[in-house]
Amino acid sequence: MIRLFRNKELQNLWEGKRSRIDARFQTRILRRLDALAAASVAEDVNLPGFNFHGLLGFNPTRYTIHVNGPWSITFEFDAGDAQRVDFEQYHQEDANDLSRSRTLPDASG
Repeated sequence: MIRLFRNKELQNLWEGKRSRIDARFQTRILRRLDALAAASVAEDVNLPGFNFHGLLGFNPTRYTIHVNGPWSITFEFDAGDAQRVDFEQYHQEDANDLSRSRTLPDASG
C-alpha cells in the first residue's frame, strides 16, 4: 500500500484527479504505482524495465524505479508500505543530492 506521497501531482494522478504530469508519462507511472501499492517489501517492484535499486546515503533507505529519461519514482518502505513516494529527476551521480529543485514535465513544453 502507498501511505504517503511527497509529490502532490503524483498523488493527484494516483487518486484519479487532474495532474500536471505530462500525459505521455502517466500510463507508465500508473503501472509502477500499481506495482508499488501491491508490494509488501521494496524488492517486490524489482521488475523488468523498472531499473529498481536502492539509493546510497539515505537513512532510512530510499529506492528508485525508472519512469522515462531522467524521471524516476523514489520511495521509502516501512512496515510493508511505501512511504514518501516522489516523482523526480534522478541521476546516478546525484544520489546524495535529491534535494535540488526540479520542475515537473508537462504537456505545455
